[in-house]
Amino acid sequence: MKIALAALLLVASTLQAEEVDVSAASSLQDALRTIAATYERRTHDRVVFNFGASSTLAMQIRAGAPVDVFFSADEARLDSVEIMPGTRRTPLSNTLVVVANRPVRSPRELVKLQRIAIAEPSSVPAGIYARQWLQRLGLWQELLPRVIPTADVRAALAAVDGGNVDAAIVYRTDALLAKRARIAFEVTGPNAPRIAYAMAIVRGARHPAAARRFWEYLQSAEAAAVFRKFGFPGA
Repeated sequence: MKIALAALLLVASTLQAEEVDVSAASSLQDALRTIAATYERRTHDRVVFNFGASSTLAMQIRAGAPVDVFFSADEARLDSVEIMPGTRRTPLSNTLVVVANRPVRSPRELVKLQRIAIAEPSSVPAGIYARQWLQRLGLWQELLPRVIPTADVRAALAAVDGGNVDAAIVYRTDALLAKRARIAFEVTGPNAPRIAYAMAIVRGARHPAAARRFWEYLQSAEAAAVFRKFGFPGA
């Protein structure tokens, strides 16, 4: 893998620098910016990111937005867009946690809270995962009046970290960035959702060669080490 990676970077550095447009889930932004900084220094390609809710990014791609690589927080959003055959990968996973400003020891104790932020539960992956978990526990309908939908998982984290809600259900990787709120408990067991991040090169990419170089680098051991540093285990 190290030899292949070195060859990839050597070839890229001898070619004319290109731009690669990447749409990625907001929860990936810190890891991807770190990965891209190293990649850009070595290849001189320029990685341009558009971070947001995977549902919004998928909608933009279907509407014709110029995107080379799509990195979604779930497989369903990736499946909703046309991709280059043979480029679909599922390299990462994650875990949901409950982040709170007061002691919360179990899912049942969530009913004692007044406001719980989650990403939009009808379309955004983090919110869908949270809704599925609560439905499996039989708590969704009881908690629904307390749910505060947000644009994406980072907005849910900001709501609890800023004290605007009592708790939030977010990815563990995002919870690690909280300044005031703390992880109350991790969502585990048979009712926990399977969280899988999926990526691919978009069909009709404007920069197919540059897209493939960055897509391959995202699968390298070097990139995997950065993802682990930011709390993302392999799928």
